[in-house]
Parts: sequence; structure tokens; C-alpha cells
Amino acid sequence: MRTTFGPPTRGRFLRSAILLPALASLAGAAALADSSKASPASMRYQTSPNGSMQCSGCKFFIPGQDAKSSGSCQIVDGSISPSGYCIAYVAK
Repeated sequence: MRTTFGPPTRGRFLRSAILLPALASLAGAAALADSSKASPASMRYQTSPNGSMQCSGCKFFIPGQDAKSSGSCQIVDGSISPSGYCIAYVAK
């Protein structure tokens, strides 16, 4: 079965002109939200410290509820161990 759309009309054009930019901005915002943090693999994140360098001593680490709980990071996505390490480490 074939679908025919007929000739373009001003109404279709205006609906498209309003709808497409709105959809594009939503897609762009979603892409920015997903890419705002680096993946653990790209930052070579590991759950063990590198000598004296560990996440709990890094300025990007956001602690969990207590000193032993996993927290988060301003750079790396996901749950971050306070005794972990990655290449973004910067001492507090």
C-alpha cells in the first residue's frame, strides 16, 4: 500500500518549522547531559589507589554519606570509591 502526502501546504510548513527546531534543541540538550562527564574507562579509573593518590584526596571527589561510602566525581561518571584513582587526580 502506498502513502501519498499531497502537495505541500502552508500549514504543514509552519508546523514543521516550529516542531523541528524544538526537537533538535531537545536532542542537543540530551546529548550534552550524556557527555558532561567522562567514562571511567577513558579516565583509566581503578578502585585501588595509586600510591598515596586516591579519590578521597582529590579536589574533584564528592564524598558519600561517610568516609567509607562511594561518592561521585565532577569529572568521572558513575559511583566512585574513596580509595579509587584516575588520571584526572588533582590533590586538594
